[in-house]
Amino acid sequence: MSVEAGARTRVSLAELTRVFGRIALLSFGGPAGQMALMHRVLVDEKKWISERRFLHALNFCMLLPGPEAQQLATYVGWLMHGVAGGLVAGGLFILPGAAAIMALSVVYATHGATPAIDGVFFGLKAAVLALVVSAILRLGVRALRTPAQRAIAAAAFLALFLLDAPFPLVVASAALVGLIGARAGLPSASPGAAAAEDDARDPPNARQALVAAAILAALWLVPVAALLLALGPEDVYARVAVFFSKMAVVTFGGAYAALSYVAQQAVERFHWLAPAEMLDGLGMAETTPGPLIMVLQFVGFMAAYRNAGPLPPLVAGALGGLLATYVTFIPCFLWIFLGAPFVERLRGNKALAGALSAIAAAVVGVIANLALWFATHFLFRAHWTLAPLPAQLPQVTSLDPTALALSVAAGAALRLGLAPALLLSAGAGLLLRLV
Repeated sequence: MSVEAGARTRVSLAELTRVFGRIALLSFGGPAGQMALMHRVLVDEKKWISERRFLHALNFCMLLPGPEAQQLATYVGWLMHGVAGGLVAGGLFILPGAAAIMALSVVYATHGATPAIDGVFFGLKAAVLALVVSAILRLGVRALRTPAQRAIAAAAFLALFLLDAPFPLVVASAALVGLIGARAGLPSASPGAAAAEDDARDPPNARQALVAAAILAALWLVPVAALLLALGPEDVYARVAVFFSKMAVVTFGGAYAALSYVAQQAVERFHWLAPAEMLDGLGMAETTPGPLIMVLQFVGFMAAYRNAGPLPPLVAGALGGLLATYVTFIPCFLWIFLGAPFVERLRGNKALAGALSAIAAAVVGVIANLALWFATHFLFRAHWTLAPLPAQLPQVTSLDPTALALSVAAGAALRLGLAPALLLSAGAGLLLRLV
């Protein structure tokens, strides 16, 4: 069956549910692995959409704040079956990871100080570092096909690492460069997939999507306002609701960019958890299916667990985790239903294609910056500031040789597959701590 023929076939909601349920349960390894899985299933196996349509949707999702993999699932679900398909596909992508992270958060909060749990998460941190580096390599091959795109990625990395530039400014600058390059007709500014054969699927009803976006906006903002009015801005639940709502708006560049922002704010500003605990939470998210950004549920859990007030700590933590998840992901659906109808109308626009291609390149630089942040905090015990610039560099003498060796071993184990690498790393960390 050709791509075009597959695109004209009506996909039932039941079949869409089965396929995205399978994707949700297998979506380990962060955004890079999840996008590769969706590409294999939706483009190669099912042939529901073409390569060009898939990459067009992906680049738009990279433009949005929040987790690009979950938003890509929502976008494709919307293409297949309208608003209902988008809600099903995006919702299924979230549920398995949300349930798993909640259970692991309870275990971590109650037993996290034990040598066994500490050892497991020490090993998982090594695997996380290897996975993030692997994500850079895989995304780089796909997104950096021209000298212009490689230059954009390098500029984004340097702006973030050396100057601590705001993520929205980096993404907007990349989009502007891509837009100007495409309008000038520069071949290096055009995305490599632009020449691929498109499919013939007509986009769903735009009005229904916009109505759904309006409802989602109310479901998101009304509860946040109610918490602020009822509890006051200093209450932990109000802070969680406002902080993660703000995160849902300003963290452009996908899940890795969001994690960098959350790590800095939750650790340095609110003191909800320590840097090592943030890495532990990321290790949880890497070992469970679903979006890597599901680690935010762990952050919300720990914030409320340690500021429980009159509630039992575990109950408070569960409420904080669920609240963080709610205000993080409701906007993700909102952005897709609000923007996808207009992006679909502009699929043939070369200027927009150039802007989206440049954004994809900048995201590689964002991920490289995050990888360096994780690496320096996991592999080194001390850091110094490169004054007058805000960049932080590790003290070479504070290198942890055990962490370095375990990270290298985890990278080698990735050749065996994600699950074996995670299991071997966790086991190695456990043995190191116990022995």
